[in-house]
Amino acid sequence: MTERPYVLLSCATSLDGYLDDASGQRLLLSNEADLDRVDEVRAGCDAILVGAGTVRRDDPRLLVRSARRRAERVARGLPASPTKVTVTGCGDLDPAARFFTTGDAERIVYCATPAVGRTGERLAGRATVVDAGEPVDPAWALADLAARGVDRLMVEGGANVLGQFLTAGLADELHLVLAPFFVGDRRAPRFVGDGSFPWHPGRRARVAETRQIGDVVLVRYALSERCDAG
Repeated sequence: MTERPYVLLSCATSLDGYLDDASGQRLLLSNEADLDRVDEVRAGCDAILVGAGTVRRDDPRLLVRSARRRAERVARGLPASPTKVTVTGCGDLDPAARFFTTGDAERIVYCATPAVGRTGERLAGRATVVDAGEPVDPAWALADLAARGVDRLMVEGGANVLGQFLTAGLADELHLVLAPFFVGDRRAPRFVGDGSFPWHPGRRARVAETRQIGDVVLVRYALSERCDAG
């Protein structure tokens, strides 16, 4: 079997562990300096993955923002931005979303078997739709990405996707940014929900780095022995 890519999870939360609030508008948890750091991390990856819910809710472009970093990638023979990847169970994705319409990077949609046909029709010419089982198997998707030449994958959310990678033990590194405020609303999405995680009081994750970036703090956790090599 092809070895899976190095998997780096990235997210920002409030002090009480929320990824967003319940307002319907995206909550800005980070700051410009940290967003530039995230852009640098993106530029060093082969692909960026988000869940379909994030595509629908946040309408992300998932592009490298810095012109210099885009040029450096092109000079190395790479697309200006990494491959865009999403996973969906129902295939309810808008072909006009910025995920599908911005940039020249390859786009891959890992779709649950029952929705593959209609999703392929809806996204024809916009993305490669891949049957990833029922339900979508993240380990299988990682093996497929590796076979496509993806060595380093950045996973940016949302909560369900982050939880799936963590509970399955498929993450090598976590970049967790803490914003200096509370959300305090149980209707808002938490970082992760209930689950059985490989890291627990008897097996603690290792802190690889802590860094203050303006008014936020980055904590980088090593989740596998691959982290230092990655």
